[in-house]
Amino acid sequence: MTSKNYLSIYAKSFNWSGFFLPKKIYSKCSKLYDFCRTIDNIADKDADLNIKIKELDEFEIKFEEKTQQDNVIKNMWDVMNDSDISKKIVSDLFDGVKSDLKKEVRIKTERELLVYSYRVAGTVGLMMAKIFGIKKKDSLHRAIDLGIAMQLTNIARDVVEDEKKNRVYLLKNSQDTFLNIKNIIYKADYFYDNSFVGIRDIPLSCRFSIIVARRVYRQIGKKILQKKDVDSYRRA
Repeated sequence: MTSKNYLSIYAKSFNWSGFFLPKKIYSKCSKLYDFCRTIDNIADKDADLNIKIKELDEFEIKFEEKTQQDNVIKNMWDVMNDSDISKKIVSDLFDGVKSDLKKEVRIKTERELLVYSYRVAGTVGLMMAKIFGIKKKDSLHRAIDLGIAMQLTNIARDVVEDEKKNRVYLLKNSQDTFLNIKNIIYKADYFYDNSFVGIRDIPLSCRFSIIVARRVYRQIGKKILQKKDVDSYRRA
């Protein structure tokens, strides 16, 4: 299995911001993204649910066994060992993706929403911070906040697409669907604000790329808030 540069294929905004990273750091981030995207591709592929569950379980077993024949897994373990990333963080990521492998996904409480967002995205923010060499506990928490903020933005952006997959992450706090979408964006803004404090502990050579990625992603929510109602949102 050859490694694919999913960073450039699926994450144009992050790939562009990554242009400002030192080459060694960018290489590690790219390997991390290859791993994360491989997991996501299994969960999102057009295939029978049982096939996807089996494929993800097999990939996790290969990860646990540190299968060297799989470049994506080999590279991920190299990054983990070099950047002091614990296996527990990766296990949380697997748990988050597994929670999507159901016939029906329904998030009912804010706690469920935040736990899910931590698992599928906060973990990635934490691993990125580790790659940057951040040690301070509070700053690591702020990296998690940024991951959660970005995931909440994803949820607000992808409501229509997720509904087609029978996945509902939007909290039903109101009969007004667009208001519920806006509430998710407001919640994301809270975590974006929290994340800003930790940016000062990112090495100067990496800081600008994260500021760019944060700003680009936050802008998605701002554009959604410019819509007047759910109909204009769905047409966007």
